[in-house]
Amino acid sequence: MWLGILAFKKPQSNGGPGSGGPRCLSTVGLRRRLAPVATFDAYISTKESTSVVSTPTIEESHRIATGDLDLPPRLLLGPGPSNAHPRVLQALSTPQVGHLDPAFVELMSEVQELLRYVWQTDNQATIPVSGTGSAAMEASLANTVEPGDVVLVGVNGYFGLRLVDMAGRYGGDVRQIVKPWGEVLTLEELRAGLEEHRPAILALVHAETSTGARQPLEAVGELCREFDCLLLVDSVTSLGGVPLFLDQWGVDVAYSGSQKCLSCPPGIAPLTLGARAMEKLAVRKSQVANWYLDMSLLGKYWGTERTYHHTAPINMNYALREALRIVAEEGLEERWARHQDNAELLWEGLAEIGLGCHVAPEHRLPSLTTVTVPDGVDAKAVSAQLLSDHNIEIAGGLGELAGRVWRVGLMGFNSHPENVQLLLDALREALDRR
Repeated sequence: MWLGILAFKKPQSNGGPGSGGPRCLSTVGLRRRLAPVATFDAYISTKESTSVVSTPTIEESHRIATGDLDLPPRLLLGPGPSNAHPRVLQALSTPQVGHLDPAFVELMSEVQELLRYVWQTDNQATIPVSGTGSAAMEASLANTVEPGDVVLVGVNGYFGLRLVDMAGRYGGDVRQIVKPWGEVLTLEELRAGLEEHRPAILALVHAETSTGARQPLEAVGELCREFDCLLLVDSVTSLGGVPLFLDQWGVDVAYSGSQKCLSCPPGIAPLTLGARAMEKLAVRKSQVANWYLDMSLLGKYWGTERTYHHTAPINMNYALREALRIVAEEGLEERWARHQDNAELLWEGLAEIGLGCHVAPEHRLPSLTTVTVPDGVDAKAVSAQLLSDHNIEIAGGLGELAGRVWRVGLMGFNSHPENVQLLLDALREALDRR
């Protein structure tokens, strides 16, 4: 339409020197510029004919008919997720408010304070990451690792290897201290590694979910300060179920997941950075290579400013708040003792039916046990039978332990004597059939 109006406008000037006005396109000039169309009228006619767009046809092949959601009532006694507490599920269904609503801002502060309690830290930079535990793992490395930083990782299982992979992706010069899967690193071995590699970061898995081993952390933070490096800790399978004292142990960075000992659905993940880690972040020479997980940006949303960064998962924060509230009501000492008592009940029961554990007693996690598969027994077949006959989920081994162990989780809401007995009875029945 604007072309037609322009064609009938009387030219005022050719725009040459001294014309005093802007250049205006004449119909002659327009015709020349529109060549090879023979005439302007023909051009308009051509445009009108080619502007007709056919209506797309809706493709129906993926429009399947589905019924109401109907899933079996599983007892989740694997490495995670654990069954969510009923109160957590109820909180999850609460109608959402906006992510900057004053009521939600108040809830954010409550979640942060409760996370500090569960981790036993005063770290200001303590937040729930919008994502699963692996997102928090990546956030811990994205914010602390700069290209060329030496990162020393203790590898004694699958998730130590994941730390190696992630640190390398952020440009770290990654070194490893390797132990057999199921064993732990001694303080002497860590000292030797720090002396040899002089890293900027030492990364350890406190609760190795693939092996069921608990890495001792006492005195490691002091050792890291002696060598001027940060201590980064994976506490995905320990937070809320295993003793953790971040400040007293000198842990600089830690992350976890919501779906294990906290008995909250997966999808939100605790992360905390201490003063030394935040100082390293503040003097970075390069920008954090992950916008979504950059704590210098996230801190403006979770800090005093409360300015927009991304739309937080409102209902997952409701759920996490309720899960942490349940932990606080029980008390950490009582909760840790409950997990230990039920784990020992499981270990005694396994011995009675002729099953052993992969990890030495002094290093076993109370939240996750690796059960040695007897010779000649099909580990997958037993797991499948427990699921089909008893609605009990346990998991097989990962990596080097695939086919050699079952992984049994007694986490959070699921850590009760009744569940231990249900599992032992089901295992006895399954093994008697072999």
